Amino acid sequence: MQRRQLLTAATLLATPGLARAQAGWRPDRPIRVVVPFAPGGTTDVVARIMAEPVSQIIGQPLVVENRPGGAAGLVGTDFVAKSTPDGHTIIVHSNGHAIAPALVARMPFDPVADFAGVSMCGRVPQVLCVNPRLPAQNLAELLALIRANPGRYHFASAGIGTAVHLGGEMFRAVNRLDIAPVHYRGGGPAMQGVITGEALFTVDPIASALGHIRGGNVRALVVAGAERAPTLPDVPSASELGMPEFAVDAWIIAMAPARTPAPVVAALNAAFAQAQRQAAQRLAEQAVMPMPDLNTPEQIMGFVRSDMARYAAVMRGAGIRPE
Repeated sequence: MQRRQLLTAATLLATPGLARAQAGWRPDRPIRVVVPFAPGGTTDVVARIMAEPVSQIIGQPLVVENRPGGAAGLVGTDFVAKSTPDGHTIIVHSNGHAIAPALVARMPFDPVADFAGVSMCGRVPQVLCVNPRLPAQNLAELLALIRANPGRYHFASAGIGTAVHLGGEMFRAVNRLDIAPVHYRGGGPAMQGVITGEALFTVDPIASALGHIRGGNVRALVVAGAERAPTLPDVPSASELGMPEFAVDAWIIAMAPARTPAPVVAALNAAFAQAQRQAAQRLAEQAVMPMPDLNTPEQIMGFVRSDMARYAAVMRGAGIRPE
């Protein structure tokens, strides 16, 4: 027994990385957190909320870096997929990660096989917002305006394949409207497009839309789902208005590159779980709702796989094919 213990100690001393893994991994420098969209959108908001408590727990700063570009944030996502799998580069992404394969025929990475699930940070209901100067005061009036002017208006998308794009496409398809998207580089710019009147509406996650709604920059007409949102109690749900098919929300996921050692992924997973508890109030204020059934890396990536199939069906129904 003593000889076995001595051999184990010698092995750990000879391989410092293994020793750290056995003791519980800790980063030795700041962690880069890539957000594959422009600042100001829901993914960016949630990433920054989570970064503060995770930094305190893990013992190193989490530095959020916005890398927008490509359908569904492909530029930033591809960067992380090809990064060194040592825990010092991770991504905080949206459900655009699961939408991308329905849009891009030749993906530069595999959305499941090339990533390790770190945390499902939560889901956010989406809300349809218009410019407050628009004559349409409610959903019925908005629909009447669009139908009276076929092909004239555009809705604001945060980029091809984002949750904002999907929300607008679902609204268009459910109501059989002649309206096309205009794609901005992120949720923040898309919302600005509505505020300035360049676009008629956007279907934005409440986390990023809430400040604009409360500030009077936009008017919220309907929550895309079966229930009203606790943070917008006066805004009716789509189901209340006889439109149950208009149901879409955004989810936010943290991932590391595949082949990141299991102890590293486990340490990050635990840190994010603790941070979610600590930041629960701040997340709730942004309408971010927990997803408690998705705890392990395996459960997280299994969820991504199932949603890829669901979103592919939605996009096919909207007449969108991979290019």
